[in-house]
Amino acid sequence: MITRTLYTIALMCGGELSSAEDKNIEVAGVVTDSRKITPACLFVPLVGDNFDGHHYAAASLAAGAAATLWQRDKGPAPEGGAVILVEDTLAALQKLSSAYLGELAPRVVAVTGSNGKTTTKDMITALLDVQYKVHKTQGNFNNHIGLPLTILSMDSDVEIAVLEMGMSSRGEIALLSGLAVPDVAVITNVGESHLLQLGSRKEIARAKLEIVDGLKRGGLLIYNGDEPLLAEVMAEPGFNPPEGMLRFRFGQSEGNDDYPTGLMSHGGGMTFTSHLHAERAFTLPLPGRHNVINALAALAVARHYGVTDENIETGLAGLKLTGMRIEVIQAANGLTLLNDAYNASPTSMRAAIDVLQSMKCSGRRIAVLGDMLELGPDEVLFHQQTGSYLDPALTDEVYTFGPLAAHIAEAAAERFGAGRIFAFTDKEALITALNTKCGAKDVVLFKASRGMRLEEVLHRLKEYSEANLN
Repeated sequence: MITRTLYTIALMCGGELSSAEDKNIEVAGVVTDSRKITPACLFVPLVGDNFDGHHYAAASLAAGAAATLWQRDKGPAPEGGAVILVEDTLAALQKLSSAYLGELAPRVVAVTGSNGKTTTKDMITALLDVQYKVHKTQGNFNNHIGLPLTILSMDSDVEIAVLEMGMSSRGEIALLSGLAVPDVAVITNVGESHLLQLGSRKEIARAKLEIVDGLKRGGLLIYNGDEPLLAEVMAEPGFNPPEGMLRFRFGQSEGNDDYPTGLMSHGGGMTFTSHLHAERAFTLPLPGRHNVINALAALAVARHYGVTDENIETGLAGLKLTGMRIEVIQAANGLTLLNDAYNASPTSMRAAIDVLQSMKCSGRRIAVLGDMLELGPDEVLFHQQTGSYLDPALTDEVYTFGPLAAHIAEAAAERFGAGRIFAFTDKEALITALNTKCGAKDVVLFKASRGMRLEEVLHRLKEYSEANLN
């Protein structure tokens, strides 16, 4: 994490010390949550629609913070501690992170996409970590606040930073890319997430391609070649890549620079070969063809940085994923739970259904699907299409949760018939039904948008199954 004198911190963030006597105070780390103060940290009070961190600056100093930023328009700064005066605390945080990253000068890999960006970030990290000291985005710290905090938590000896970049509107990824100035940029795909805000998938593609705005001269863009919208946007007059930008396409089709040439699903995940790795089979400890496609992007980054095939194998074997991304959970009684409840869009929902329907089990395959949010005016149609996508020959029962997911149930019922489709708007009623129905040999998928908190149902089912082993 960042360790600098207060005088240096003030220079880096464009601020001014309220007292020159404090210039030699040592700062260790940056915190924006007053409930998580660490010894000698810098507290950055952010301002939101419903909160103002300046109210907690004095308490943060009393709790052990070495200093606090203070926005000039917020009145007199608190007494009893060191203060750096700034015009805007968020802008100062971002400027500080950019300066710190520039001083450390690691190579930077930026990752974005509608779906799969967190999993791909984890894969890239796993492959690079075998040969390099790597720092990655933790959790969902991928926005205009989280990315600066991720950078500022980096140790001074980091060689490669793998930074995830999220967005909900135009301009956000351009800002993040400008802060990170990546050497390599990865776009996993263009889905339907944030249609409500952006209006069309082409506008989403434009937003994702903002990742090249900060890309260094001669940098590498790795993108999903199966998505024609990316190629269309890159052909637009307004697209302005850096001079000498290199391009690498991955995907399912043979027109890409790398694509799968062999796939085998098994209990441990997926084993695959690819066009550029025809002589070596890699085993990915994750189910799903879509995860193999994500792995091809990770392999492209690894090759770019000279990671050997042997170390790629080692990295994949040690892959550690951020939670709730097709996380396979085995209950003590044998029940298999697929936790993909972190978020959902029509594209990722279909991918999760494919995983469930490809699973080998001696019991039943059960889908528990919740509302997909922020899909705009066609949200009902997207849910209906998901219901129609379910295959009654490969899925035994479907449970839906939420008013939008009821349209999944309605569309699925046309092909599944009676007694196999169940729609709920009450979470406790859903939990009771699953506790009654699910057996030890079943496989149960949980997939919904973050706001539905569908993992609560999964945890309750797991607890019930383990409590009733006998």
